[in-house]
Order: sequence, then C-alpha cells, then structure tokens
Amino acid sequence: MTAELVLSPSPPGSPSQPGRERPTGPSLSPSRAADFKTCPLLFRFRTIDRLPERPTADQLRGTLVHAVLERLFDLPAPERTPRAAAALVAPQWERLVAEEPELSALFGENDDAVVVAEVPADLPSPAAPADALPGMPEPDEATRLADFLASAGDLLDGYFAVEDPQRLEPAERESLVSTLVDDELLIRGYIDRLDISPSGDLRVVDYKTGGAPREAFEGRALFQLKFYALVLWRTRGVVPRVLRLLYLKDAEICDYAPDAEELERFERTLVALSQAIERAKRDRDFRPKPSRLCGWCGHQSFCPEFGGTPPPYPEPPADRPSDDAAATPHPDVPPATHAAGPLPAYAAPLPAQAAAPPPAQAAPAPFSLGEAPMPAPRRP
Repeated sequence: MTAELVLSPSPPGSPSQPGRERPTGPSLSPSRAADFKTCPLLFRFRTIDRLPERPTADQLRGTLVHAVLERLFDLPAPERTPRAAAALVAPQWERLVAEEPELSALFGENDDAVVVAEVPADLPSPAAPADALPGMPEPDEATRLADFLASAGDLLDGYFAVEDPQRLEPAERESLVSTLVDDELLIRGYIDRLDISPSGDLRVVDYKTGGAPREAFEGRALFQLKFYALVLWRTRGVVPRVLRLLYLKDAEICDYAPDAEELERFERTLVALSQAIERAKRDRDFRPKPSRLCGWCGHQSFCPEFGGTPPPYPEPPADRPSDDAAATPHPDVPPATHAAGPLPAYAAPLPAQAAAPPPAQAAPAPFSLGEAPMPAPRRP
C-alpha cells in the first residue's frame, strides 16, 4: 500500500468528494488499525487531533517507488523493462512535488527529514544520523536529491529480481476497496495491485520498500493484506488464493494463502478493535503504549512518556464524520478501475460475465496460479 504522507491535514469536516455522502458510523483502515494496536495515543494524534507529520525520506521513497510501479503497467508489456522503470523515477518525483510543493524543501541544507532511517523489522533502537567525515563538505541539495532518486532505482532493481512485469497484466492498481462489516463498521484501503486469473482466482500484491522481516514479524505485514482479503471476500464472494508481499529492498517474496474460516476470525478481531476505539473516543482515554517504536515517533513533544502534554481534545462539529473517515477519503463504492481504461473481461468484478473476444494481438498472460513465481517464494 502506498505510504500515507501527512503534510497538513484538511479542515475537519471538509468534503473530500463533492456530491458523495460520507458514512456516519465507525470506519477503519489498515494503517489506523495498526496505529491503535501500536499505541492508542498515536492513533489519537493522527486520527482525532490530526497533527501534521513531516514525511521521512523512507516514506517518500516508498511513495515514489509505488508511483513508478503503477505507471510501469501503463506501458505495453514489451516495454516494461528496468530501463523504462528507471526513466519514470524523475518524472514521478516531479509529479509528487507538483502535487505537494512542500516536498521540494525536504532536501534543503541540514534537513533532518531526509536522513531518518526506516524502522527495521527487528526494531532496534534508532541510531543518530552519521556525521560527515572530518574535512568532507556536506552534500548539497542537488546531491542529496540525486542520491535519493538513485536509491529509488535500487528498489526497482529489487522488483525486477522477483517479478517479470512483461508476463503480468494486473486487473487493478492502487484501487480503493471498501465494505461494511457487522452492519456498521466500514473497512477500506488501497490495494497496490490485484491480479485475477482467467479462472477467477485473486492474488493481492503489496509492495514493501523496507527489508524483509524475520518470520516472527511477518504477521504485522500480513495484517494489512488480510484486511484487503476480507474486503474482497465480502464484496466479491471470493477468498483470494494468494496474498503476496514483495520486499523490494531484499528482493524476496512472501506468499500466504488465507481461508474463509481465518477471515471470519479476522473480521471479529476488527469489530472488537473498532469497539475498543469507540470506547476510547467516548471516554477520551487514549493512553500511550511505550515500546521500542517510540524512538521513531514524531509526536514525543506531546507524549506524557516523554514529558509532553497532549493538545486539548478537539470538539468535533455535529455534522463531522467519524474521525477515521475524515482522515482518508473512502467512498463506499465498489473497487475503482484504473484510470488507464476499463478492466479486461477476465478482471471484471466476480462473478464474471461473458468473456470479451480475444485481442487482435497476443497479450501477456494474466496472473495464473500455475505459473512458477520468479523466484519461488522464500516461505510458504
């Protein structure tokens, strides 16, 4: 899933999509659910107080690489080469800066935002940025930006080491999926890529730009994909055959096969989590949960664990939607098709209708469970 960048929150209650009514009940996304599980006070800061957060270089790099991989599949299959992907890096960065001009200042002199390290899978204590060697000049803005763009290219090399995009024809990319569970809880999120085989099997793919975690930590990464699998099952009546994590930094694959029984248990977990969030809102009781992740938190100045004081609890207007709903637009509609055009017949929402006539030219084969992965998954 694309990294969420929070530069300046929109005004409370501002419409995200004119003419579309917001749901009035509780809602939950994978990122906000993870926030509450990690630290209820962090959830409050991000979702209720909606404090601004400056993105780190790792978050920006993830967003950039996701954008490049999305655009890569706009190209005809034979043109989806490492060289073509590398050529998309600079234009996609320019597009991100045009949409968020504040990003252009992140590579200025002595900017801390570009040296914050990603959280490793085994969660060691954060290390301070390394100082420049004695006598060596500090890199200038152009050099830092060039290094940043080159590091995005390294991650793209990792992608081509595990997949051949010339053999794939994704059904959906960066698509919003949502559904109601328990008659009132709206769950939704953006899927990086959805592959659908001719027989209707689904594969949910998520790009991870960090390192592959140890097996003990894979559950945290799969939590997000189970979220999407539940939505797809409830909206399309099909349990995805494969949930795939692509770790681009280490060029590794993790495949997981869920089943309906597991997704039912996961649904009950989400309902219980939502109820805990609603109780915390009612009681205005969001307590900090100290952990080794605190070292990466950008809100330490407001956290009691670090001697800070949270801001006054906001009083929402009567017509303001639920807090998680306000944080991220999520029209309660079927998954959107990609802007490049309508989905091919085999990728239509299931059950599929009559198949379209075969194309005039040979097209790359869509996802097929019979294909051997490139390379084989590291773990089942």
